[in-house]
Amino acid sequence: MSRTTFDELLEAGSHFGHLKRKWNPAMAPYIFMERNGIHIIDLHKTVAKVDQAADALKQIAKSGKRILFVATKKQAKDVIEEKAKSIGMPYVIERWPGGMLTNFPTIRKAVKKMASIDKLLSDGTYDKLSKRENLQIRRKRAKLEKNLGSIADLTRLPSALFVVDVMKEKIAVSEAKRLGIPVFAIVDTNSDPRDIDFVIPANDDATKSIDVIVGACCAAIAEGLEERKAEKIDMEAAGEGDEPKERAPRRLRSKARAEKPEAKDENEEAPADVEEADEA
Repeated sequence: MSRTTFDELLEAGSHFGHLKRKWNPAMAPYIFMERNGIHIIDLHKTVAKVDQAADALKQIAKSGKRILFVATKKQAKDVIEEKAKSIGMPYVIERWPGGMLTNFPTIRKAVKKMASIDKLLSDGTYDKLSKRENLQIRRKRAKLEKNLGSIADLTRLPSALFVVDVMKEKIAVSEAKRLGIPVFAIVDTNSDPRDIDFVIPANDDATKSIDVIVGACCAAIAEGLEERKAEKIDMEAAGEGDEPKERAPRRLRSKARAEKPEAKDENEEAPADVEEADEA
């Protein structure tokens, strides 16, 4: 069964591309026709591509890896925030911080700085400062929260990127490509799909179009997370009562085997000192 249907995409306006004069020739395989100077996207191909992307995202989530959602354009911000939050995935809806992937340790330092400020605010350390200094620190904290709050729990590089509008998020896409991180993206007729691993040809300007496609992909991710959870429970249930015996380190086991005396015949006479001890 398809993750989304032709009719859902049609109703959402996912088939509307850009003006013919603004098109990117690399998108030709996904264009159905041209009407009134506007390219119309082939929604049959969109349905197939959504299914393909959703299945791949499901497997990534099932393996316990993280997917970073990126959309800083006005039409997509609220949709991405809502959908990503619902499945517990990190997202970026404000300005993309340059070097976020390629210079990830620096971004992590900024996130830790935010946590450090929170700690000092809660224990009253900053109460000793002047009002002006206190206000400056709180403003800095608010700025960090706005730009990095949504990725605070991203402790390592994501395993995939989901992007809305590859032209607007070209820096994010280029960083992901440099690091070999697969990119999933909604790609409109004015964009170049050649740098995208999983292309979803569709209108990336209409909020409804974005909502339908991102919703289908997030539903697949939720399935992957549920399956991972169920497998974990099954494994724990199967392991109950079967306490594995602790094994000695290999080096000690080898030594023990080397020192182990050969098995003796039951009829073999015991050493004289043992016989004397028994008699005593």
